[in-house]
Amino acid sequence: MRYDNMVPGVFLRRPNRFIAHVEIEGQVEICHVKNTGRCRELLPEGAAVWCQQAANSNRKTKFDLIAVKKGQRLINMDSQAPNAAAGEWLRGGGLGQIDNLRAETFHGDSRFDFSFTRDGRSCFLEVKGVTLENDGVCAFPDAPTERGAKHLRGLAQAAKDGFGAYVLFVIQMGDVKFLHPNDATDPAFGAALREAAAQGVTVLAVDCRVTEDEMVIGQPVEVRLGGE
Repeated sequence: MRYDNMVPGVFLRRPNRFIAHVEIEGQVEICHVKNTGRCRELLPEGAAVWCQQAANSNRKTKFDLIAVKKGQRLINMDSQAPNAAAGEWLRGGGLGQIDNLRAETFHGDSRFDFSFTRDGRSCFLEVKGVTLENDGVCAFPDAPTERGAKHLRGLAQAAKDGFGAYVLFVIQMGDVKFLHPNDATDPAFGAALREAAAQGVTVLAVDCRVTEDEMVIGQPVEVRLGGE
């Protein structure tokens, strides 16, 4: 996926989870943060960031904060980007030949990001964006998420009901080693992920090629369900 109207800036502060103060072309701008997670490790004062100027001039905030430089890595922190990239990846054959691709599909009391048919079998896929990284090792989630565990239980039930079931971790950066569930932060999610895998849910992770104005899914990444 690509972004138009991108400009560089310097992160100053984040007074709440929805906005950040960023210096852009010598002016302090109030930017919308398209990620409500904590992201503390991504946004130290002085971090180089990239923001998208909004097409709607009547918006309260003129810019959206999209990407940040962490060490030598450029990390996309737009929480909407993983689903958009996953849709492109699926349409481009990331899982091989699929048909009837649809977004936002219900099964039981769960709503999954995508549904499709593969080899004549109806399937569901849930996407999880990953921005938490330490020395090339990625973890999910960065904060407790009961909603995330519920999605996994729903996928496990779908697998029991005979459907194909997938969870795809979209790592919003490149050059990483592996992904593991963040049991230290959310042991319930880690337990739900291991149980889902045991029930037949396919657990996948991919990295992304990230530039100042683009994020595209790249290569498969190893998932270590037992942790680090």
